[in-house]
Amino acid sequence: MTPESDSSADPIQWLASRRSFLTLGGLAATGVVLGVGAAGCGTAKTGNNNTSTGKGRPGASGETLFVAGFQWGPPKSFNPLAASPDWPTAQFQSQLIYETLLRFDMRDGSLHPGLAKGIEQPDDHTMKLALQDGTKWSDGTDLTADDVAFTFGLGKTASVTYSTVWNYIDSVTAVDAKTVEFKLKSSPYNPGFVKNFLCATYIVPKAVFSQLSGDKVTSDPNLKPVGSGPFLLDKYDQTQVNLKRNDNYWGTAVWGKPPMATINHPIFKSNNDGDLKLESGDVDASQQFTAQIWKMWEAGKPVGTWLKQKPYHLPGNLPLLIINLNRKGLNNVKVRQAIAYAINYPNIATTAMSDYSVPANASLIIPTGYESKYYDAGAVQADGWTYNKDKAIQILEQDLKAKKGSDGIYVLPDGTKLGGWKLVTPTGWTDWNTTCEIVAKSAKEVGIGITTEFPQFPTMFAALQNGNFDLAMFNYTGVGPASPWIRFRDALDNRGVPPVGKTAFWNYNRFTDPEAPALLDAAAGAKSDADAKAAYDKLDAIYRKNIPVIPLMYRPLEFFEFNESSWTNFPTDANPYAPPMWQGAGIEWLFKIKKVGS
Repeated sequence: MTPESDSSADPIQWLASRRSFLTLGGLAATGVVLGVGAAGCGTAKTGNNNTSTGKGRPGASGETLFVAGFQWGPPKSFNPLAASPDWPTAQFQSQLIYETLLRFDMRDGSLHPGLAKGIEQPDDHTMKLALQDGTKWSDGTDLTADDVAFTFGLGKTASVTYSTVWNYIDSVTAVDAKTVEFKLKSSPYNPGFVKNFLCATYIVPKAVFSQLSGDKVTSDPNLKPVGSGPFLLDKYDQTQVNLKRNDNYWGTAVWGKPPMATINHPIFKSNNDGDLKLESGDVDASQQFTAQIWKMWEAGKPVGTWLKQKPYHLPGNLPLLIINLNRKGLNNVKVRQAIAYAINYPNIATTAMSDYSVPANASLIIPTGYESKYYDAGAVQADGWTYNKDKAIQILEQDLKAKKGSDGIYVLPDGTKLGGWKLVTPTGWTDWNTTCEIVAKSAKEVGIGITTEFPQFPTMFAALQNGNFDLAMFNYTGVGPASPWIRFRDALDNRGVPPVGKTAFWNYNRFTDPEAPALLDAAAGAKSDADAKAAYDKLDAIYRKNIPVIPLMYRPLEFFEFNESSWTNFPTDANPYAPPMWQGAGIEWLFKIKKVGS
């Protein structure tokens, strides 16, 4: 399902993996139509009548890659600087119209070339990037280092998602037409966080955006976008967004020519519609939560994911139970520890996540992939927790001396009832809603009273940011160039976090620890993985000692699902030429898939 955009000035990567809540779904597509624009012309449908023959779709639709899972309502803005732009111009989506300087690969943390050939660091405080040869905008004008400096400069004057980069850099300078230089601050020093922005910030044309003043920079809908990517916006309406290949794309000499003439995103009203179209081959590739996707290939459908076995996807996010540390009872770490032991993590992995996750561990570090080098399995086993109802009850009765009331809910010796707490997450986020129900049931089984409530996203998120909640299920930042640092920052750093009642963009429960800030700074400025790991080990120990949040699952950074009825050669673990991503380095597979029969 689609990501929802965040208005904070931080590139929060849970946006890229979170699907749209269905209440914002917009109008249903009564039939997926290729080439239906705002004027309503065009009739070529995606109907895949040749799936069984393996010949692919005929005609114009056979030259189209149909994708799903990003757009759930009528498009309103293609401005990449807006708070909530539409596909494909939202942050952390495929770089089809706008591109970034570098591209992140979640498999190993490497930074691939984008608009820039790479990154040079002549000293600790300088990052120099040379643009690729021949970079151009879709209107034929040159894309230069001046465009890059202008784009980042907007972060100082406009409220854009990358404004906080200026907390860590002193300047962005166009050294010459093809070279841009970033000067990093000595304090705070955080090169990983800066690299995060180099991979996440879409470069926009100065000639276009310099004509916009004030809040128009972010509010202008940009309905005729001038980008640098391999596709152009063709047509859009309430049923679809259609892109056409830019045959004058500057990057053809670097990556080749995309094999599809158009990319079409049908706008469905529900996940079920998208699932059916993926299964039938009417959708070629999808980024949405599809329960028990393996049943499709067991039924003989040419459907695939990165892995053929559990967990089918690569983990890249860590949804959390965020605990309000100011609530009586929940402010007791032993109560939080009892909750941590009570939660049935295996049930969450199997039931809520359709086996797309293993049971979550007691760490803020994802134990596989890029972050695994920082993960200390021994420490997690020694100091952490696992699903253990008996241990939870032991903590309640022996450590806390709590007694059960007539309703079966424990009460502390001072009269504090361990119940009446609401657990919230947005409505329509079905796998998360199921997870919350499992948490509430797990708590009840050990005598802790938690009920669930699923409000609309804006209501829930505002309450979370303002500290007006008991318990909430939500993400902190996923895998990226700055992880796991940024996730520890999100959970443990109180610097820059306003008091309860005002809007926070991280650390929603206002956790504080006197040692955490210095350790965060040490991890950010570490010159080696060993030095960084030493700091992360101590941060993770602080986390397990205090338990301000509890990991509930390992969620994919993005869902990567495909049907090879019409297009084949999608990357997999057995054919790993590109990562299973839509954002960042994931765009590389777009140039390598092949039309069936070609």
